[in-house]
Amino acid sequence: MVKQYLVLLGFVFIVFIPTQNAKSETNSEVEGMYVTTEDIISDIIFPTIDKRVIKEYGGDNHLIWQWKRIVGITYNENHSYDVTVRIEIPSKKLNENVKEDLVKVRISPSCDSEKINKQICNHEFKVEILDYKHLSQ
Repeated sequence: MVKQYLVLLGFVFIVFIPTQNAKSETNSEVEGMYVTTEDIISDIIFPTIDKRVIKEYGGDNHLIWQWKRIVGITYNENHSYDVTVRIEIPSKKLNENVKEDLVKVRISPSCDSEKINKQICNHEFKVEILDYKHLSQ
C-alpha cells in the first residue's frame, strides 16, 4: 500500500513540477544603490576641480586625474563648507612619478529658505576653488 502511494506521489511530481513556469521580467532600474557621503561630495565638486586641473597642467579634456580622498571638511558661519581633497595626476611619461595635489573647494549651498538667517547667508549655490597646492614636484 505504501509502495502504491509513493508511486502515485512520484507520478504527480513528474507530471506537475516540470510544467510550472515563472514569468521573469528585466528591470533596468537600480534599486538600493549604495553611495557614500564622499561620493555625493565628489559628484558636486568634480567639474570644478576638473577644470582647474586642466588649467594647471595644460592639455585638453582628456587629462585624467584621480580622486584620492577628502582630507577635511570645515563648516563656515555663512552656511558654506570648505572641502579639502587630495588628488593624483598620473604622469604622461612612464619614468616620471605620479603628481599629488591638494585642492581646497568652497561649496556654498543656496540660501533660499526662510529658516536660514539671510544676514549671514546671502548666496546662491556656488562651487569655487579657494586654494590649489602642488604637493609633489
